[in-house]
Amino acid sequence: MSSALSIKNLTKHYGKNIAVNGLSLEVKKGEFFAFLGPNGAGKTTTIQLITGIGRMEKGTIKVFGKDVVKDYREARKLVGLSPQEFNVDIFAKITYILDSVGGFYGIPSSERKIRIGQLLKQFNLTEHANKEFRMLSGGLKRRVLLARAMIHDPELLILDEPTAGVDVNLRRELWKHLLELNKSGKTIFLTTHYLEEVEALANNVAIMNNGKIVKMGTKKSFMANGKKLEDAYLKLTS
Repeated sequence: MSSALSIKNLTKHYGKNIAVNGLSLEVKKGEFFAFLGPNGAGKTTTIQLITGIGRMEKGTIKVFGKDVVKDYREARKLVGLSPQEFNVDIFAKITYILDSVGGFYGIPSSERKIRIGQLLKQFNLTEHANKEFRMLSGGLKRRVLLARAMIHDPELLILDEPTAGVDVNLRRELWKHLLELNKSGKTIFLTTHYLEEVEALANNVAIMNNGKIVKMGTKKSFMANGKKLEDAYLKLTS
């Protein structure tokens, strides 16, 4: 199985503080991979370096064999990011948000229109297409961010707290969308503080603490002998 994401010896400082300390990991194509850790562990910094938002200090990151620094344009097209923060124009309509990002990726106008229609239907957003972002509920906003991340049909989908602030029913609806995307062949890299979310969705797990991975393996290995993922998480991060 080919590698979707390969990180080797990644290091990043903020002043004298080290955010990521020699991190290495590999995510295979088609995996649903959970990247866990407490606040300040280095997860968001790692995501920023994968997507080119942050500047790398040391190490290499490759997305489907494309170096995110040397082959930035090619690598970035392969990645879709759904961030934790609502980093959109809250007064913009949903169709405009999706259309502008599609234009950024160079998708022709006629193709964008078709793609937007598909995504609105896929994420049950059609009736909200002409609403301003600020008018949506938290769950609908999360779906818009996911649709935006998928506008250019990326092979690797990075989700940073995709269900934060969402109620139980909408969270499970989002889980269904994510499982369908993974089943269709998309590789998913998930960060979340909801460990039941990882138990429901992920195949493999890495737990990070103080800038380093403290354990990585299959979800089953973390939950051996009837243990909950939470048990292993607390032990490794306390």
